[in-house]
Amino acid sequence: MLIGFFDIEGIIPKEFVPPRQLVNGKLYCAVLRRLRENIQCKRPDKLHNNSWTLHHGNDLASTNTTVIPHPPYSPDLNPCHFSLFPKMKLKLKGQRFNSIEEIQIESQGVMKTLKRNDFQQCF
Repeated sequence: MLIGFFDIEGIIPKEFVPPRQLVNGKLYCAVLRRLRENIQCKRPDKLHNNSWTLHHGNDLASTNTTVIPHPPYSPDLNPCHFSLFPKMKLKLKGQRFNSIEEIQIESQGVMKTLKRNDFQQCF
């Protein structure tokens, strides 16, 4: 499973959940802490001005983060589902992989090819 965050400038952090790892509140809070650390490094002006918000599913976030409300059962409104993942699927279509590691390496390569314009069109 890929967990990724992006804004109109591109991918901020991304990470793969280890195989058979349960995605629970503890893991998700750790991911959100790493997100804040990445924003601090890559977009410090947005963090200092508190000018960023998080748009994600209806998962509960236990951080001091402004969250854009998301209607229940509406994955079609999630930017990853209607923008990022389809772009990745197109570039990975038809390829065969022998391991999870190969999938992860190729997925990261695809994410690196995405341009700033790809993210701006999402929002």
